[in-house]
Amino acid sequence: MARFIGEFECKIDSKGRIILPAKLRAQIPDKDAKAMVINRGFEKCLVLYTSSDWNLETEKLSVLNDFNRTARKFIRQFNNGANIVNIDTSSRINIPNSLIEYAALKDEVIVSCYNHKIEIWHKKHYEEELKFDDEEFAKMAEDLMGNQNPKISGLDTDGKDD
Repeated sequence: MARFIGEFECKIDSKGRIILPAKLRAQIPDKDAKAMVINRGFEKCLVLYTSSDWNLETEKLSVLNDFNRTARKFIRQFNNGANIVNIDTSSRINIPNSLIEYAALKDEVIVSCYNHKIEIWHKKHYEEELKFDDEEFAKMAEDLMGNQNPKISGLDTDGKDD
């Protein structure tokens, strides 16, 4: 599984192409250097995956019950828009028009990387998604990460440093 890191401001041209920044390209495994999979993400962004990471994502869907209508609808929606995009010799990907419309991409975009995902956002939508104050972020961290094993963070169960 590839692991990506970084946040990049990019431009999308009139043909729907984005140049992948050199610092991001250097993180893409050689076997995926010519093509990746792009799809709709949540919150109106796009997600770019290596082919092996895409296979892992879609494998997660195989546990859903295909006889359940909600499961079938989710699987269809999740896969809706998925395309293989080639990375050309100029490090560009050409995003399909339907995905450009879905994410409302124009002019300036943000390419945000974490774990095995590369998200592509309209700059304004990305900035709105990240708008929250420090207290809200601290509360979110507590709610989502607060039940972690204290040994992981270097604290004993009594809350004191080891």
